[in-house]
Amino acid sequence: MTGTALSRGLRLAAALALSASALAGCSSNGSPAWTAGTPGGTSTPVLSTGGTAPASPGAGAGTASASGSATASAGVTSPGATAGATASAWKTFSDPAKNVSFDLPQDWIAQSGTPAQGTLPGAVKVEVKDAEGRYLATLQTGLPPQTAAACAAEAAKPYVVVSSVPVELPHRGGAGTIDPHVVFRVIQGYKYFGSYGITSVVGGAESKSCALQNLVRGPEGKGDYSFGDLVELKAFAPDQKVAPAKSFDTLAQADRYVNGGSEFANVQRMLMSLRIKN
Repeated sequence: MTGTALSRGLRLAAALALSASALAGCSSNGSPAWTAGTPGGTSTPVLSTGGTAPASPGAGAGTASASGSATASAGVTSPGATAGATASAWKTFSDPAKNVSFDLPQDWIAQSGTPAQGTLPGAVKVEVKDAEGRYLATLQTGLPPQTAAACAAEAAKPYVVVSSVPVELPHRGGAGTIDPHVVFRVIQGYKYFGSYGITSVVGGAESKSCALQNLVRGPEGKGDYSFGDLVELKAFAPDQKVAPAKSFDTLAQADRYVNGGSEFANVQRMLMSLRIKN
């Protein structure tokens, strides 16, 4: 990257006022395309869409597989949703045991899969795709707790929090954690690599990290869980596959993806609607 490009990137980062230190790796600055509402003039976000209108199970495109269910809820919108930013019709996915649920656009596909080896009993895995079958995100619960790998200072890469919104979800505290946030972050390599997800794990000291985890430390005995396009974002090498992470030539492109398009608006609303039983 040339000095001129880096200078532009740093100026944009400053202009976005993204303060990593304010939330130890998850800034609440940067206006997302869809932001939770604040009824009554309070600063407490409305974090889910609430109840959905009754509908026939499996109605519409995107009905889940036999191991899960999705019910349609035409026209359900979340308080504070930007007009036109998100889909007009939504449905709710729930696993058979009713331990997890989330909302997604009516024409998106939520399909249950087999949890990975080593996950805890009762673990859930759900893959979400758009109406054309393009991968968007995976929900995984019951992940065995594990600590992040050590990161040498010389190996850490600069990262920026483009969007961060708090969400109420069960979690455990402890060193290196914050309250859960729905985030979009980019890390700098030969390009800017971006990823969205829910996290309660701090990014890294001085806005640098070897890897950014889209992972929530779950309550004791429940395992960790992840909902996003990647469990872990890193700076890829030129010969590595980047997808499903995003790649951008500039921070301005990352900002436009978050604030100027409907895909992230829909994804953010979906992630914020996640509900998990304690």
